[in-house]
Amino acid sequence: MHHHNFYYGQQHILARYCGLDDEFPPRIPGYLQHGWNVGCGWNPVHEFFDGAWRYVWSDAPRRRGHSLGRRNYAVTGAPMLYLMDLEPDLGRVPDAERKGTLWFLFHGWDAPGMGAKIHGDHQRLIDEIRETESEPVTISLYYTEYERPEVRRVYEDAGFDVICFGKRGWNYEGTDRKFLYKQLKAFRGFKRVASNRLATAIFYGVAAGCEPAVYGDAMELEGDNPLFGGQTRIARLWGDLLGKDIDLATARAITDDELGKAWMMPPAEMRMLFDWNQRD
Repeated sequence: MHHHNFYYGQQHILARYCGLDDEFPPRIPGYLQHGWNVGCGWNPVHEFFDGAWRYVWSDAPRRRGHSLGRRNYAVTGAPMLYLMDLEPDLGRVPDAERKGTLWFLFHGWDAPGMGAKIHGDHQRLIDEIRETESEPVTISLYYTEYERPEVRRVYEDAGFDVICFGKRGWNYEGTDRKFLYKQLKAFRGFKRVASNRLATAIFYGVAAGCEPAVYGDAMELEGDNPLFGGQTRIARLWGDLLGKDIDLATARAITDDELGKAWMMPPAEMRMLFDWNQRD
C-alpha cells in the first residue's frame, strides 16, 4: 500500500519468510515501520490513509500511538529478526574470530525535491574514534553521505575503510532489497558496533552479536523535528545505551524489547495478519 514498506527490502524479507515471492512481494495493507523510532513508529507529520493499519516492531510505539489517540496498530517484530532466522549462517564467524568496529555515522535523508543533510565536526569525531577504538575501524556511510565527496574523503583520508550498504529506495524505485542481508553479513564479523547517535544500526548490531557503543559529536540534522524530543529525550529514556563501554547484557535486553523479539510470529500468522492467504 505504501512505498515506505519497500525500504531496505523489508517487505521482501517478510514475503520470503511467509514462503511467498520475495522479488515481487505482495502488498502489505498498511504501513510497516522501517527503522527504530522514538515515537509512534513514524515521524510526527507522517500522513496516513484513513483506517490503514500500522505495523510496528515492538509494543512501545503502539502504546505511544495509542496515547496520541491513534488506533489500528499491530506488533510484528522487526524484519531484521526474521532475516536472522532465515539466514542463520550468513557471515557468521566464531565469536573468538570477530574483530574490529563497524562505525555508523549518523546520516541525513534524501527524497526527490526534499531531504536533509548532517552538519558537524568530522575531524573531531575522527580523533575521538581513534582515541577510543583499539581495533581496526570500518566506517559505514549511508548513501546520502557516501555520495558527498567532502564527507566520504575525510574518513578515507583518515585511513579508515569506508563502505556503503546501498540505498533504501523511493517510490518503489532504487530499492536494494539485499540491503539488510549485506548489513547482517557484516555485523556477524565485527566485534563492536558504534555510532554517534543511538539508531537502528546499533540495535541490529547487538542482535547480531556485536558489543555496542554510542559516543562522539551527535551532529545536527537540517530541519530535525523537535516533536521527537531530540537527544535529551533519548538520553533520558535510553541512557543505558549511551557511552563507550556499555553493559552487554543490558544492551541485549533493551534490543530484544526495541526490535520486538517477543512479538515475532510464525509464517501462518503473518500471512493472516497481512491478508496474504488470498492475495491478488
